[in-house]
Amino acid sequence: MEPAFTSQQTYLDEFGAEDYYKTYYVSEGGILHGEWTEFVLRNLHETFTTGGVRGDTLLDFGAGPTIYHLLSACEAFDKIITSDFLEQNLDALQKWLKKDPKAFDWTDIIKYVCELEGNGETCEKKAETLRRKVKEVLKCDALKRNPFDPIVLQPADCLLTCLCLEAPCEDIKSFCNVLKNFKDLIKPGGHLLILSVLDATFYYVGKKYFSSMTTRKEELEAAFKEAGYEIEKAVYAPRIDNSRLDLADYKGYYYIHARKPK
Repeated sequence: MEPAFTSQQTYLDEFGAEDYYKTYYVSEGGILHGEWTEFVLRNLHETFTTGGVRGDTLLDFGAGPTIYHLLSACEAFDKIITSDFLEQNLDALQKWLKKDPKAFDWTDIIKYVCELEGNGETCEKKAETLRRKVKEVLKCDALKRNPFDPIVLQPADCLLTCLCLEAPCEDIKSFCNVLKNFKDLIKPGGHLLILSVLDATFYYVGKKYFSSMTTRKEELEAAFKEAGYEIEKAVYAPRIDNSRLDLADYKGYYYIHARKPK
């Protein structure tokens, strides 16, 4: 039996930003700390260096309460706009940006990115670079025709979304519609970068259950093409550590770099 789809209202009422951070990202025992974060950070490091993706503005869509996926982007873009649907996640982002003592600790992951970049930059300097580049923190809603309504944003050079769309999208048709709406947020010839998990049906945050749209390679690539993008690169990797399938049942990871035609 298919698990029940988690509504937006359930997210508003029951998603705990701190529970999410502790379940998935703490250095000791976080399910996504290590295998997933390394997949994301290595691919984005390559994209923003040898991959040549850079520009004036990067739009980060649906960040959750996290900043790790922006650590390489801040070297390639002058301005970053980050966003999320939930006030509790926006609050967590603001705490980190303002160096609030209660902010989540990303030191281990920042250190990993500094080592990847190999330029001798300290964790403190890298964090300050990112804080300086983030110019706005906005509310977004993937299911709206203009996801930032009532704000109308100027098209960005690059839109990045990480571990987001499987939550609001109930099926691949809905996912494809979001990709189509994203085109208004990206300049002609601009980049769309999506990183997420494959073949998931659920994940837990604390003791709360949340559904996940199940994504598969062939459906994903077909959705990008139907939405009118040109796929530049697609990377897939299996999940190696299956010890916590009771908390999140994803089977692998994907990274798709696409472009909006000029």
